[in-house]
Amino acid sequence: MKPAVLVLQPLSSARQAELESLYEVHRAEALPPDVADRIDAVVTDGHHGLSSDQVAMLPRLRLVASGSAGLEGIDRGALAARGIPLTNPAVALAEEVADVAMMLLLAGWKDLRALDAFVRTGEWGRGEFPLGRALAGRTLGILGLGTIGVAVAKRAEAFGLRVAYHSRHEKPGGYAYEPTLLGLAERSDILMVIVPGGAETKGMVDAAVLEALGPEGLLVNVARGTVVDEPALIAALESGRLGGAALDVMWNEPRPDPKLTALPNVVLTPHVGSATRETRDAMSANVLANLRALFAGEALVSEV
Repeated sequence: MKPAVLVLQPLSSARQAELESLYEVHRAEALPPDVADRIDAVVTDGHHGLSSDQVAMLPRLRLVASGSAGLEGIDRGALAARGIPLTNPAVALAEEVADVAMMLLLAGWKDLRALDAFVRTGEWGRGEFPLGRALAGRTLGILGLGTIGVAVAKRAEAFGLRVAYHSRHEKPGGYAYEPTLLGLAERSDILMVIVPGGAETKGMVDAAVLEALGPEGLLVNVARGTVVDEPALIAALESGRLGGAALDVMWNEPRPDPKLTALPNVVLTPHVGSATRETRDAMSANVLANLRALFAGEALVSEV
């Protein structure tokens, strides 16, 4: 008999077909008891999640494989209490998200929106655009030096940026460690947010952090909108206490606050950090790789 897998969020089409050829796949969240008792693994993501009640209904559960880097909807405490491992595909999407992060950083720092409008509106014909500011030699503060954070740091160094970071623990690698987020904001010209979403990080970037980043500072967020206190962000941008923001994530997606979208000193993208065909396929392949490892009795590929 094939191992039974509960799928709360399907994989990419080709990978989903592969999944269904290898395992006994169930899609309904409300499973008959005789099926729930046979579920070995759950495929989900941070949005669809997995609650403690759902975990309790799956007595044979041996693995939760997330198809997204975000894990905010998954009750990690319930998994830890039963020793159930959790995987995510951060290794598969790190390079793509780092590319988007650098795109936003450059667009925000160089005021790409204004430059583009200057040409399109004909203003260029009436005079030169005001001089901008150099990037090399500035300090990029990274909040969360995980797999994606390291990929960003490597790209930032190529642009001549100094890199500092704040994480729960100091990490090897030679980058400057700041024990507090406030301290990181104070020393940074650009603050890049790359921590997971969820209750632990909700509102972590608050008014005090934004104040410390300052009127010349740029906030870049490629993590989750909940990590930033959005009303405080809007207030700081409106008042000039923060120079600008470049955001791939925000509150109330896909209909963000009109106050945010109306601001001229904000660059916005529609949560596209990992949104390429190649990366999404690699993320789904990572889920399959972890399932194969589980059922082969091998080490998991990307345990969190």
